[in-house]
Amino acid sequence: MSDSLPSVNSELEYAAFAAIDWADQKNFWRLRPADSQKEEHGELENTPEAVEVWAASLYQRFGGRPIAICLEQSRGALVYMLIKYPHLVLFPVHPTTAARYRETFCTSGAKDDPSDTASLLDLLMRHRERLRPLEPDTTETRLLQFLVEERRTLVDEKTRQNNRLIDCLKRYFPQLLSWFDDVSSPLVEALLERWPNLPALQRAHPGTLRKFFHEQNCRGQEKIEARIAAIYQAVPATRDAAVCEGARIMARGLVAVIATLRNNIAEIDRRIAEVVATHPETSLFDSLPGAGKALVPRLLVAFGTRRERFASAEEIQRYSGIAPVTKASGNSRQVSFRRACPKFLRQTFHEFALHSIGQSVWAKAYYLHLRNDEKKGHHAAVRSLAYKWIRIVYRCWKDGKPYDEQRYLQSLRRRGSLLGAVCAVATPAGWQSVAGFQKLSQNSA
Repeated sequence: MSDSLPSVNSELEYAAFAAIDWADQKNFWRLRPADSQKEEHGELENTPEAVEVWAASLYQRFGGRPIAICLEQSRGALVYMLIKYPHLVLFPVHPTTAARYRETFCTSGAKDDPSDTASLLDLLMRHRERLRPLEPDTTETRLLQFLVEERRTLVDEKTRQNNRLIDCLKRYFPQLLSWFDDVSSPLVEALLERWPNLPALQRAHPGTLRKFFHEQNCRGQEKIEARIAAIYQAVPATRDAAVCEGARIMARGLVAVIATLRNNIAEIDRRIAEVVATHPETSLFDSLPGAGKALVPRLLVAFGTRRERFASAEEIQRYSGIAPVTKASGNSRQVSFRRACPKFLRQTFHEFALHSIGQSVWAKAYYLHLRNDEKKGHHAAVRSLAYKWIRIVYRCWKDGKPYDEQRYLQSLRRRGSLLGAVCAVATPAGWQSVAGFQKLSQNSA
C-alpha cells in the first residue's frame, strides 16, 4: 500500500493552477489558466494587504471559480492569509517532497525561487491526484491543536531553562539542589528573590526562615528544621566575587523566565480544559484507558472531527510514524523505524500506549508478550502496542462510539485470539502457556 494519502475530495474543475514559493519578505508565484499553456509569474509581498489584492484579482479574473494553489506549507502565515478565500484551494506539499521532485529534473542541485515555483506547479499539474487539499477542521479542534502543541513547546522550553538554572546554581549556590527537589518551583523562586546567595540566607534569623517556609505552604516541621540547620552549616561553594555576582544575576533572571513559562502553561491548561469540556468528541476519547486530562485533547486533535480525513487506520499508522518502513529489493528486506513524520503526533500515540499498559488488561498482556516472548525493546514494544491501539480507536472514531474494554475482550475471545485467552478469568489448572499467553487446554475444553 502506498504511503501517500489520497485526496478525500472529488476532483474539482479548476479555473487555474498556481504555485507559490513563500519567503519572509516576498513570495514568488507562477500561474497557468486551465485553458492555456502559457504561464504567468510574479512577486507578492508577504503582507495581508498584498495577498488580499492578489486573491481578489484572481476572483474577478476567473469569476470566482476554484483555483488550485500548491505551496510548501501546511501551516504558517501565508497559509492563514490564503485559507480565508473560498475560491483558493490549497495543496500543501512537504518541503522534502518538493526538493526531491525538483532534483529529479535538476541533478546539479541549482535552485532559485522562480524555478522552485515552476517545479511546484509541475508537481501540481501532473500529480494532483496524489496530493491532499487542505481542509481545515472545526474551529474548536484547531484551537485545541494550537494549544496542545504550544503547551509542549513551552514545557520543553521550561525544561531547558530549568537545566540552565541548575548549571548556574552549581557554580555558586549548589546547596539549593539538595535542599529542594524542584529548583524551578515558586518556593525556590521566592527564596532567591529574597536571599540571592548563601551568605545573605545565613544572615537571616531562624524565626524569619520558619515564617518564610510557612508562607510558602511548607508544613512539615521536621523538614523545615532540617533545612534551617543545613543552611547555617553550609559553606559557600566559592568566594570569587566575579563568579558569585554574575551567577546571582543570571539565576534571578532564569527563575523569572521559568515563572513566566509556568504561568503561561497554567493558562493554556485552563483553556484546554474549557475547550475539552464542551467539545463534542470528548466523551469518545475520554473512554480510552490511560488517556487522562493531558492525552485526551492530544488524541482528539490527532484524529479530529472530520471522519473523511482518513480512509483507513493504516493511513493514520503511517502518517503518525507508528508504522515502520519496509524496504525490499530482490532477496533483501529491511524493516526500520519511520523518521519522516509529525514528531508530536507520534509522541502522542506512543505516550498513550505507554499509559494504557497500567489501565488495560489486554494492553498489559500484549506488552509483556512482546517484551518477554518476542524479546523486543521497551520502545519497540510500546510502538507495536500503539499500532494496535490506532486500529481500535480508529474504529471507535469512525463509528462515533466510545471504547468499551469488556466488549473488546469479548471480541478477542470470540475470535479465538491468544490475547483474549490470557485476559479471560479461569482456573489455573485449565490453562496452559502458549507463546507467552494462556490457552485453554484440551482436557478442560
